[in-house]
Amino acid sequence: MLPVNSGGHSAYQNFVVANLRKYYPNPDKIARSTWDIIDRFWNLDLSYTDNLMHDKYSIFGPKPRNPACMQRSYLLSIDFKVTSLTDWAAQLKINPLYAILSGFEFGDTPGVGTFYDFLKRLWNSDSNNFLSHEHPLKSKVKKPKTKGTKADSIEKVTVAQLLPALENTVFNINDQPYRSLLQLYKKEFLDLSVSKGLITPASLTLAGDGTPVVTSHRERKHRICACASKGITDCSCDRYFSQPDCDVGWDSSRDCYYHGYDLYMLVASDSESDLPVFPYLSCASKHDSHGFLHTFFRMKSLLPEFNVTKLLLDSAHDAMPYYEYCKRAGITPFIDLNGKGGIKLPYKDDFTIGKDGIPVCREGRRMNHDGLEASKHRIKFRCPLASRKYGCSCEHPCSKSKYGRTVHLAMKDNPRLFNIPPRDSKEWKTEYNARTSAERSNKREKLDFLLESGRHRSTKMWYCRLYHILMLQHLDALDLPSESTLKKMILDVA
Repeated sequence: MLPVNSGGHSAYQNFVVANLRKYYPNPDKIARSTWDIIDRFWNLDLSYTDNLMHDKYSIFGPKPRNPACMQRSYLLSIDFKVTSLTDWAAQLKINPLYAILSGFEFGDTPGVGTFYDFLKRLWNSDSNNFLSHEHPLKSKVKKPKTKGTKADSIEKVTVAQLLPALENTVFNINDQPYRSLLQLYKKEFLDLSVSKGLITPASLTLAGDGTPVVTSHRERKHRICACASKGITDCSCDRYFSQPDCDVGWDSSRDCYYHGYDLYMLVASDSESDLPVFPYLSCASKHDSHGFLHTFFRMKSLLPEFNVTKLLLDSAHDAMPYYEYCKRAGITPFIDLNGKGGIKLPYKDDFTIGKDGIPVCREGRRMNHDGLEASKHRIKFRCPLASRKYGCSCEHPCSKSKYGRTVHLAMKDNPRLFNIPPRDSKEWKTEYNARTSAERSNKREKLDFLLESGRHRSTKMWYCRLYHILMLQHLDALDLPSESTLKKMILDVA
């Protein structure tokens, strides 16, 4: 049967009030932290879920559970840090509060199979993973020589090759297995944050960062060929992988290898609550420079109303194609230098360029930033020892002018090194410091909402868990009244 119309959000609110009065007539016995969750969910309108999911059910068969109640219950399980659906189904049977907030009558709650059935309907693909279970062995990432640094990329495709390919690809939402998850997330949470002024899509400052997601203690694979019986132990034949979209990567923060995904997250860095915008799961060995491109260009296609004006990225993204693309797209890049590139030979005359893009005179002194000419896309520097009043105090001045030697760096000469605003400016440093918003967002997902505590073996289930965690991040950012309206309604039994 098709889901029965529940009466919308107002019917849910009335249900919660009536049942809280019945089971919790004294609301003060409920902890304040729990009340924060209760109030947020009581105000959370999930009517769109019922509309979206209506056609995903057959007109035949038993009466299904209300989709909005199922989604709300799954969100609650994450918020209350119950990481197993089996445990959550059991909790619903013994805890009236969990059942009531979900929208279920206490004593008539869904079993674990119903939850898995609901999440299956949120996945728009017959396959639970992106890749086939059978595929070739991959090269293993090498442990970096320096502690705390990320492993080098093992990709055979360079950033220069990948960027134009993805830039010219249009990602259709109907082709994405996570289509329904993205639609629910956008309609009920992301758009709500936009309407509340928490995110400004017309002029978005975007921070990006990748983080490891451990899915199992080891890689589970086995041979499907007969090479071992022939004495061949190191064959390159395909293997069967239980988690085909995962592989082994290097976790620079934990300084160890891990098996799982690399989660690349794009975050609105100019939002006060470090709100996530768009996620993408890749295999653990995926380098951030590639992870960003896969995530960013999917976001541009699937969320076209979000206009990115600034990009805040760490040194893993320090590659010339990034800067060239930003120039074409009208985006101001704030990307830290990795020290692997630069200008080693004298530039134009008798000065060199430091690793941070600042000119260095022939005496080895860093020149002072002295303004910029935005119309000409160039930055002006002058001698650090020159004084308009006393002239240059250098023993070997490189200019006869009292004003001292001046240098103009044009972005067209090297858009990677010559950045506007300059890297030594307060404006650049202030903007770049906001890049940590992506790290804080990833930390919330993993520590506050226990992302890695999910014990799933399919990309389908990991995406379901991930998107619902993002929903909760947006829900937490909404301001609530200082005094609970719901609590007043429970006490007002007249």
